[in-house]
Amino acid sequence: MADDGPVEHGYPHLDTVRDSITALYKRLSYDTVQTFATSVAPVDVAFCDTDDLHLGAQRVAREMVRHYRLPDARLIVGFREMKHAANVELTAGPEYFVELNDRFRTHRRDIGAALAHEVMHVYLHRLDLSFPGTRENEILTDTAATYLGAGWLLLDAYREDSASSQKLGYLTPEEFGYVLAKRALVFGEDPSVWFTSPQAYTAYVKGMEQARRDEQQPPLTAAGWAGRRRYAHDRRHGPGVQKGVPYSFSPDGRGSLRVSFPCPTCHQRIRVPVRGRVRARCSLCRTVLECDT
Repeated sequence: MADDGPVEHGYPHLDTVRDSITALYKRLSYDTVQTFATSVAPVDVAFCDTDDLHLGAQRVAREMVRHYRLPDARLIVGFREMKHAANVELTAGPEYFVELNDRFRTHRRDIGAALAHEVMHVYLHRLDLSFPGTRENEILTDTAATYLGAGWLLLDAYREDSASSQKLGYLTPEEFGYVLAKRALVFGEDPSVWFTSPQAYTAYVKGMEQARRDEQQPPLTAAGWAGRRRYAHDRRHGPGVQKGVPYSFSPDGRGSLRVSFPCPTCHQRIRVPVRGRVRARCSLCRTVLECDT
């Protein structure tokens, strides 16, 4: 939690974010991901200053449990002074104890954001899905919460001006915007209408630009002129991993080339023959891709 401290920007964790999206599709399947087409609604996690603190926190926790489809999980929410925003005790269940930073006693509108992250820890724990290393696992948690419809709250908790700043989660604001944009492109959703933070909207716009660039990489037909020219140059030089580009060429064993590149939706690598116009279908997320190989 960045509280009046410097907020990191840009895309320093982008590779791990993309690996997280791939891992979600592999562990959940396309059909299960599709069941999260509807995000958490703002009204369902609204929390005003006149609400009872503990009853309100339990209500928001129940909404997160419902959204993540953990019907037998029971969350007990408490507050204490701590360095981090929140903490959850991962046990066999069905009861899980969540502790929130004392600052949420007076910043109640961000309780939903903190619980979106902590309840996702429970969800991933039950899935037995994790990455090695604490930081990588936290990035997976932020990415999963955002991609599955609750993490827009984490981005909306980002606020920054000349005098103060606040950010929850391990992703940068732009990385949160990127994952939200990837979700929006899959489900046809516009989360920007829910933002109360102007800085969150700006980060989402930047994230969408990055997500769109994923769809404009060679050999996809949407690639720009410069990318197509570089691709043609690399193709003439044959097999090998090219630096600074997402694709690579390899022989197919019959004297021809195949090109490997990441799916712009789930980032699983796809291999297709180098033979001009090709239509490919990702086996993981079922996205149909038009390619000019």
